[in-house]
Amino acid sequence: MKQISTNLYVYKDTCNVYILKINEKAILIDFGHGDVLDELHSIGVTEITDILMTHHHRDQAQGLEKAVKSGIRIWVPHVEKDLFEVVDEHWKAREIDNNYNMRQDRFSILHSIPVYETLRDYTTYSINGIELKVVPSPGHTTGSISFITELDRKKVAFTGDLIYAPGKVWSMSATQWSYNGGEGIAYSILSLLDIRDQKPDLLLPSHGHMMDKAFEAINQLVDRFSKLMKLRKQNPRLFQLRDKPYEAITPHLLKNRTSMSNSYVVLSNSGKALFIDFGYDFMGGVAAGADRASRRPWLYTISRLKEQFGIKKIDVVIPTHFHDDHVAGLNVLRDIEGTEVWCSENFSSILEQPKKYNLPCLWYDPIKVDRTLPLQKAIKWEEYEFTLHEQSGHTFYSVVIDFMVDGKRVLAIGDQYQDENVNYVYHNKFRIWDYCDSANLYRTLNPDILISGHWDPIYVTEEFLSQINEQGQLLKRYHEELLPLEELDLGEEGFGAAIYPYQTHIEAGETFSITIEVKNPFYDEKTVVAKLITPDGWFVENSEVCKSLPGNTSYQYSTGITVPKELAGSKLLMAVDLTIDEHHLGQHAEAFVSISNNSRKA
Repeated sequence: MKQISTNLYVYKDTCNVYILKINEKAILIDFGHGDVLDELHSIGVTEITDILMTHHHRDQAQGLEKAVKSGIRIWVPHVEKDLFEVVDEHWKAREIDNNYNMRQDRFSILHSIPVYETLRDYTTYSINGIELKVVPSPGHTTGSISFITELDRKKVAFTGDLIYAPGKVWSMSATQWSYNGGEGIAYSILSLLDIRDQKPDLLLPSHGHMMDKAFEAINQLVDRFSKLMKLRKQNPRLFQLRDKPYEAITPHLLKNRTSMSNSYVVLSNSGKALFIDFGYDFMGGVAAGADRASRRPWLYTISRLKEQFGIKKIDVVIPTHFHDDHVAGLNVLRDIEGTEVWCSENFSSILEQPKKYNLPCLWYDPIKVDRTLPLQKAIKWEEYEFTLHEQSGHTFYSVVIDFMVDGKRVLAIGDQYQDENVNYVYHNKFRIWDYCDSANLYRTLNPDILISGHWDPIYVTEEFLSQINEQGQLLKRYHEELLPLEELDLGEEGFGAAIYPYQTHIEAGETFSITIEVKNPFYDEKTVVAKLITPDGWFVENSEVCKSLPGNTSYQYSTGITVPKELAGSKLLMAVDLTIDEHHLGQHAEAFVSISNNSRKA
């Protein structure tokens, strides 16, 4: 045990464990093997109330079961919560054979542990009279965090494994988040510069040595990282983009040059800003995998936006569609900036109830919609009017946002077109005529500029409008030639049934309800028989339904299900077996049910 200052100590374990002492109580930053619990008496500590984790790695966390048995509250980074409280499921799902995912998520703890609360980025927590600000610090892991606090008249930064010593880092391997990438290097640079801007007096790493010359220590590491990044020809514009993340399309319409999916900013004369889409701000690369801990929304460029364009408030954000790269940052914007989320009526329920739907690219958490916007009706914000038009194609649940800015008519079209090419995904509920409809819509609206999710603005010409109309017609014709539409139409995905919600989480012995939708894909009236297939022992109120349906129509019905009290398990499956007259189509829909014996804190 070593004393750093009056109320701050460090214990060397499998990592540095920091003890923040207030009288006889203390907080720990990281935990290691947990041997610190046997040494606290030497500094007069009788109770550890809380443990705050900087990241999920085993050398930080392998002894947490001891803390659980001692009744200590465990706080973990919000991004990495699944790697603590449901890590058993992570181990079951993680690729091992033929593995191209180099993230060190296999350096996780071996068994799940209960979490008291998650630590949300940019939030300040007061524990035992000590205020600690959570600073997102991706680099060593995607979800790593640092803590900034004032203690014993010094500003202290607990930086996890972001920095080891001046110019040194604990692990280079940890910065490789994909097969041969260096994503964590770029993110480490961004995180280090962010910590440097906070002007701490002390840097306290999870591995390594206390640094009392933070500015010099960080600059030396940033310089060395930059040389390696340059050698590998990665992120050549990193510092340029950090300095000027936004570029003007028109004087009052900006594009964020750093985001994974383009987000746009409309500036008002009053100093307010409206975002169109806000997913992953300032990307240094994409981590392998798609689990929660591989995706990190943050607000890295917001301070620059305010400084460089005189913005006083990030007032509203409107998404073009529900995909995570367009909405992942909405909750952070609301929580930190007080931004209202306005969403079209045709997909607001997807944001608020993502587990209900069987769709790709859903964000992990519900996103509260503050205002649901109607289609085809002008919406006023500051001196602007926005009209939302339904736009199916890339996804059935999407809109065109139509507005005037600086004398130009602009359409924000999300991911509908990849430059001038169609960009459809069948599982997004694509319909074969959708791109005919969007081409007709654009011609009717007659815009000057199209702004999209991943490509440069398109300055609309007659040639462009003719080209996308021709593509839409060809796309429709080719699908008509390829599919057996003269016999039946199973729709965009080729299935005749669906179950809602797609994911259900319940307690053992609980009764829950689902809605089943079945379709008659034939052109004349047929008798549709839907049979629900569940694990043995489940009680289903309506296990089989028989219904006569006109051609190309759908029918929905609900049923209650009760599971046995003794049953528990994750992602148990049920399905709908579909028969239409003499045609047995088989099990055309599935849904997951997770059952627990004890409620888990979300």
